[in-house]
Amino acid sequence: MSTEYEVTAKQTAGSPMGLFERYLTLWVALCIVIGIVLGHFFNGAFQTIGGLEVARVNLPVALLVWLMVIPMLLKVDLHALKGVRAHWRGVGVTLFVNWAVKPFSMALLGWLFIGWLFRPWLPAEQIDSYIAGLIILAAAPCTAMVFVWSNLSRGEPHFTLSQVALNDVIMILAFAPIVGLLLGLSAITVPWDTLLLSVLVYIVVPLVIANVWRKWLLKGEHGYLRLQRAFDRLHPVSLLALLATLVLLFGFQGEQIIAQPLVIVLLAVPILIQVFFNSGLAYLLNRAVRSPHCIAAPSALIGASNFFELAVATAIALFGFESGAALATVVGVLIEVPVMLIAVGVVNRTRGWYEGRVGVPTHQECCPADLHLHGKY
Repeated sequence: MSTEYEVTAKQTAGSPMGLFERYLTLWVALCIVIGIVLGHFFNGAFQTIGGLEVARVNLPVALLVWLMVIPMLLKVDLHALKGVRAHWRGVGVTLFVNWAVKPFSMALLGWLFIGWLFRPWLPAEQIDSYIAGLIILAAAPCTAMVFVWSNLSRGEPHFTLSQVALNDVIMILAFAPIVGLLLGLSAITVPWDTLLLSVLVYIVVPLVIANVWRKWLLKGEHGYLRLQRAFDRLHPVSLLALLATLVLLFGFQGEQIIAQPLVIVLLAVPILIQVFFNSGLAYLLNRAVRSPHCIAAPSALIGASNFFELAVATAIALFGFESGAALATVVGVLIEVPVMLIAVGVVNRTRGWYEGRVGVPTHQECCPADLHLHGKY
């Protein structure tokens, strides 16, 4: 295992939950209020920003997404792909849940709840758009916050790092086809040119920039120190870019939210069910294939969380600021932290039950190399 891979694993293993991440729900709520107020008093300015587009890609949003995503992707070491085979059972389960279950289960939940059960309480012209937003949200597995969830659940850091790197590469090829397929099945017109351009702008370009920048930072003596300093300096920039994007979005969505605040609660229902269903499925499948708990825990959390920055940007590109799709993706941001903390608590409290099955190795038996990163449990 390369030295770079080891050092990166140590860095991600120690990823703490900062003040911003811990109170993300509060910050999103504040963005809702600020965005609605600014949108009401400065509607002309928001309309001007909304019109700054090239090939249906909003330029201010594209810049903000790059500022959000590139610092996150700096943490992803593509050399970690070499370690995928070391924990192939957990990798297989996570890939199955992320790409064969999660987008399709969310589409089913969207059709069931938004398209049928909740239809009488939702604006009829936005039903399809809400379902589209839920599909987009579920089609991209989380990149940055996964390191926090893995750390809180005592996950094996090498597995987490290699799984995230693999998912980022797969997203380049799988995100657009899966979204296009499910939107087509929902009878929603798929603007393929915009969808493929979104993949290029919001996935490929940031991943290339982050990888080249990472290699440049690591050159020469004290490379890892320079990389860590870059993480520290860019982290606040990334957070501010996320908040600015949310303020913009709610500046356009304000009137709809004031008119029908129940919409946010109803959109949260399928997202909540999807998180618990997919995390539970990944957790149980890992136990069935006898993965150790330090693999099953991050696998379950990677299988449940979403790359909401990408989802928000793609929804805006495909359907616009004022669309139900954009609002649906933001609801995912709103409930991300409290819901994922519940999932972390469940996998932590059930460690004894999980390792109680005959043939399931304990953490110490299967992941001894990880103990020096987290300390003994």
